Amino acid sequence: MVPPDSFLHDLRIPKLHVMKTKIQSLLFLGLWGVPVAAFAQDIDTDSWYTQPGIIGTIGLGIVVLLIFAFIMVLRIRKLWNISEKTEERRNIQQIKDAIINLDSKEVDEILRIRQQSGQYQLVGDELGGKETLALRHGLVQKVTHNPNFPLADEKKMGKIRIETDPKLIRLILAYIGVAAFWLIFGTLVGQYVGMKFVWPDMDHIEWLSFGRLRPIHTNTVFWGWSSLAMIGLGYFVISRTSNIKIYSYKLAWWTFYLINACVIIGNFCLINGINNGGGEYREYTWPVMSLMAAGLFITTFNFYKTIANRNTEEIYISNWYILGACVWTLTLVTIGYLPFYQEGMGETIIQGYYMHSAVGMWFMTFTLGLIYYYLPSSLNKPIYSYSLGVLAFWTQMLFYSLIGTHHFIFSPIPWWLQTVAIVFSAGMFIPVVAGTTNFLMTMRGSWKAIEDSYVLPFMLVGVIMYFVGSTQGSFQAFRFTNYIWHFTDFNVGHSHITMYGIIAFFLWGSIYAILPKLTQTEPNQLAVGIHFWFAFLGLIIYVFSMFIGGTEKGMGWADSVPFLETIPAMAPYWLWRAVGGSMMFTSHLIFGWNIYKMVKGYLNRENGLSDDERFLEKKSANA
Repeated sequence: MVPPDSFLHDLRIPKLHVMKTKIQSLLFLGLWGVPVAAFAQDIDTDSWYTQPGIIGTIGLGIVVLLIFAFIMVLRIRKLWNISEKTEERRNIQQIKDAIINLDSKEVDEILRIRQQSGQYQLVGDELGGKETLALRHGLVQKVTHNPNFPLADEKKMGKIRIETDPKLIRLILAYIGVAAFWLIFGTLVGQYVGMKFVWPDMDHIEWLSFGRLRPIHTNTVFWGWSSLAMIGLGYFVISRTSNIKIYSYKLAWWTFYLINACVIIGNFCLINGINNGGGEYREYTWPVMSLMAAGLFITTFNFYKTIANRNTEEIYISNWYILGACVWTLTLVTIGYLPFYQEGMGETIIQGYYMHSAVGMWFMTFTLGLIYYYLPSSLNKPIYSYSLGVLAFWTQMLFYSLIGTHHFIFSPIPWWLQTVAIVFSAGMFIPVVAGTTNFLMTMRGSWKAIEDSYVLPFMLVGVIMYFVGSTQGSFQAFRFTNYIWHFTDFNVGHSHITMYGIIAFFLWGSIYAILPKLTQTEPNQLAVGIHFWFAFLGLIIYVFSMFIGGTEKGMGWADSVPFLETIPAMAPYWLWRAVGGSMMFTSHLIFGWNIYKMVKGYLNRENGLSDDERFLEKKSANA
């Protein structure tokens, strides 16, 4: 920006030279097509409610609430229908009890009539005369008096058992099982950090300070939970869509050990104050992060060789996303840890590039690849449009790579670079709308399947959050909204919409879709329902408290309210943040229990024992 004249006077720069410099700058910017007015833009907070970014964010918040209300209305309506049918079910139970109490002669007579009904034909006068109507020729296939739980609808048990290499099953179970552990551990740390905002004096221990625990929380859920779960699910997609076995199981296990070693060693370093400085999401030092990079390189090679040896002619769209995410992230990690980018403004620019691309080019791109397989397979129908998937893929690759610096609007970095980040952030509307349309059109006509499934609600929420979170991020890149929300708690809410509302819900839906088929063990359906509702409602409470509180704080700063005076005003919002976080953490415990039960069921079958036999064996051992 052009400095004010008072600043120029202090520097004793001749005004004629300044005018010449201004003209040269304007000509240069005109050649690049950058709006000159943007360089002298004043921020008018009195008209905040007319700003496109504010209006768009409010609209997206309403969308989330409407989706939540829509799902709740469906469940309440089901509860109402169940209450109306209580008497009918009671009558059916009475009939069942009467049948059980029949003597042998009466049972023989019923069986004789049932056998004769197979040859029965209508003659046309069944409804004539005055005799009591008694037609006994219907065949009942199934009777149940156990009503569906209205908030956790019973899923139709999947009869499909996918024939899968036992080596691949054990590999996937290892990745997802350990990922579930890191989810619980990482969010436990996050929950403790969130409680510190409510009770800041709850401890005075150095290694439990916010500065040490917060990066442990973020890096654990990034590399321990999300990355391991993604890679484990990805191995099934790569193998299934290529119709071939994984190129090397040994390499897959090497990646498993390397990533876990990275998380364990990295967290040990962080809690002891050994870190990479101020780089958010790259707090692990380069020797530690090199373990992650090595594992990622091995995974990329393994995926590539499997796809290259495929027994299919085409490369399925999921594999484009998965391989693209792996290749891009290898580039990202390399650039992010180059030594000559670790100081000065270069570090700031690379930090924005690394931080945002880690979310968009690794987690988002990889997870979208998973959904392009698990969503249509769960609906038993093809993806709506392959072309929309390709469009979303290439525009994601194009626009996402240059939007990282929108985190540093009004900072000392070049103004043109900030403007490019804003423009490319707006360009992200293209892949987001294309992807969301593709997913929703795939779901079209399958709402009954969604109602009867505990898998698809996770994916539906993930799709909606994909649109809401990504679009809101583009709105937040605008200069006014960035001016209001940057450095506030609003960004904490935004990051949880993306990494939790999109990535975690997509991963949960994919895990619940494939693990029962691989383990031949269904999770407790009530537990899955509680997991869904606690995670969804907790996320809404968490995000909206941060959005409202962050906006109030940012508006206060814009009106020159002292920083310290805005802190007490955040107290109620931090309390609601803790409430929402507690619900989310509780859902993770339930998720971990569901994973444990499915893995245990698989291991029991591997050992040749049914659940009942295992119970009897354990009972006899205790005796």
